[in-house]
Amino acid sequence: MINIPKGTKDVLPSESYKWQYVESVARELASLFNAKEIRTPTFEHTELFSRGVGDTTDIVTKEMYTFLDKGNRSITLKPEGTAGAGRAFIENGLIGGVLPAKMFYITPAFRYERPQAGRLREFHQFGVEVFGASGADTDAETIMLADSLLKKLGLSVKLFINSIGCPTCRAAYNKALKDFFAAHLDELCFDCKSRFEKNPLRLLDCKEEGCKKINSGAPSILDYLCEDCSAHFEALKEFLTLAGISYEINPRIVRGLDYYTRTVFEFVSDSIGAQGTVCGGGRYDGLIKQLGGNDCPAVGFAAGIERLLMVMEASGVQIPQPAPVKVYLAGMNDECRKKAFELAATLRKNGVIAETDHMNRSIKAQFKYADKLGAEFVAVIGESELSEGAFNLKNMSTGESEKVSFASAVEYFSK
Repeated sequence: MINIPKGTKDVLPSESYKWQYVESVARELASLFNAKEIRTPTFEHTELFSRGVGDTTDIVTKEMYTFLDKGNRSITLKPEGTAGAGRAFIENGLIGGVLPAKMFYITPAFRYERPQAGRLREFHQFGVEVFGASGADTDAETIMLADSLLKKLGLSVKLFINSIGCPTCRAAYNKALKDFFAAHLDELCFDCKSRFEKNPLRLLDCKEEGCKKINSGAPSILDYLCEDCSAHFEALKEFLTLAGISYEINPRIVRGLDYYTRTVFEFVSDSIGAQGTVCGGGRYDGLIKQLGGNDCPAVGFAAGIERLLMVMEASGVQIPQPAPVKVYLAGMNDECRKKAFELAATLRKNGVIAETDHMNRSIKAQFKYADKLGAEFVAVIGESELSEGAFNLKNMSTGESEKVSFASAVEYFSK
């Protein structure tokens, strides 16, 4: 027996309709905001993520699936979608096209981390990226798309926002962080001692309880914003209010990726315990230049589909069931089964969900199978029905029966 790898999950036919529902809602809302789909490779050159995501992040230092291919090139399964979208934006010359460029993706992603509820090693993201617009109105619109998605999916969440400034004001804040954490250096975890020198901002993103307790007393980034970043944050709050979106300010949000600048945000649910973030994102104005392109502002977010489904289940959200089988065509012998097969083919060509026997079942067993399928009707074809050119149709919910001619079957079920 070959088992599924740890941290991965099969999506069975009985569950896949839930995924299709979330994905269809996401596509519908992306279209409403004029975002077009982009599809990037499942694997990229490792440098894309070490340069774009940041070589001090947990993703790059601990969680990436990286290997050498047969050409001795370092390749990584994508751990998130933004860096690949940014690379495609540059490589395909979209920076010279119509801006802002709004795009979305639904993609698998891979991180080697401890599997837990709603967090797997292979997971799936719905993400939105907007390239080319620098104003806070774009941040607010992007947050509005995420807010619309979560509400359309029936979720009750809180929006938390913060600004982590730009490289100019971040320098002063990093110094303040180092001054604060210097007194606690011996109490920090091994990783945070390394982050202290390389990237003090990452200290605020540590998940270790001891470090989180120390972090609670750290200085706030909002006290160090430069004039431009402060004005951008004030404008964001104004635009969110205009959009009717409630929010809370949380100066501890920094997100887990190094490319963020200014706006960062998270949508949090209290339905799944302490790890309640279901969607997060922010602005990353330096990423495109960092990846080899020209200066180009950008903002985006991503939501894990597994986590969305978990929160929906915990919140009691009822996902619409797929359309049932309209009619099951039951044949009594080989000739009758051939006619049932022919009629099923004709009905399907005309948009009717039809099923028939492929297991040489008895009529009684076919009725049981049709019932398990949830078929609305069973059409019985025996030798007398063949000679009459009409099947005996039973309504499975009422038990009523009637005769329907083969010739009028399409018309009958298309009503």
